[in-house]
Amino acid sequence: MMNRWIMTAAAAGAVLLSVSVSAYGQSNYVVPKAAWEGHADLQGIWQAKNTANDDLEKHKAAQGIAAGNSFIVDPKDGKIPYLPAALAKRKANFEKRATEDSVNHCFMPGVPRLAYLPYPIQIIQTPKYIVIVSEYAHVYRTIYTDGSKHLEGLDYWNGDSRGHWEGDTLVVDVTAFNDQTWLDKSGDYHSDQLHVVERYTRTAPDILTYEATIEDPKVYSKPWKISMPLHLDKAPNARLMEYECQDLVEQGK
Repeated sequence: MMNRWIMTAAAAGAVLLSVSVSAYGQSNYVVPKAAWEGHADLQGIWQAKNTANDDLEKHKAAQGIAAGNSFIVDPKDGKIPYLPAALAKRKANFEKRATEDSVNHCFMPGVPRLAYLPYPIQIIQTPKYIVIVSEYAHVYRTIYTDGSKHLEGLDYWNGDSRGHWEGDTLVVDVTAFNDQTWLDKSGDYHSDQLHVVERYTRTAPDILTYEATIEDPKVYSKPWKISMPLHLDKAPNARLMEYECQDLVEQGK
């Protein structure tokens, strides 16, 4: 009986592993390599097709916000682990979302939000750095993969990004943020102590799995993690369009 139980448990574990690996792709997928460096080829135009930009947590529809499920995979309850005072500020942000969200003023969206705005991003890859260009408001960020260190004493809307490879996964450490951006339209926010670790993994020919672990001791009680697929634009003439942002707050006055 014991041997049978062990075999059954092992089989169940294998099934769970298979489900985990293939959640946003194919477990037997062979990642294409960039010819000049031997790392995974992540180039292309990708887009999140979900409601993460509306609210990272599971949420009901509200004015300007579509209903959707949580993209938080840790903690398991799908909730952002806010400190009590920070949660109160988040609720206040929600009530002022139309005027206080920096994206409504055409400002840079920050990280990780740049990855899941409802605008495509293009990844351009070189041996020393990777550039992510967004269709939103001509925003771009540079991820240095040359072993250089973070800049100190400055702050940025999109942070300072330094990347390295772990197998076929691009891991990006992002620091040096200001406190002006939100994580979504619902007022989820951070302080200037934000630290983000992103992971980009190509898990299928047309899927780039995006993960981000987020920590901020001023706002959250512990680190937390989001995960979602980005979809490849496979159209023969795929390209970013020239989107000119208009300040929605000024227009509404």
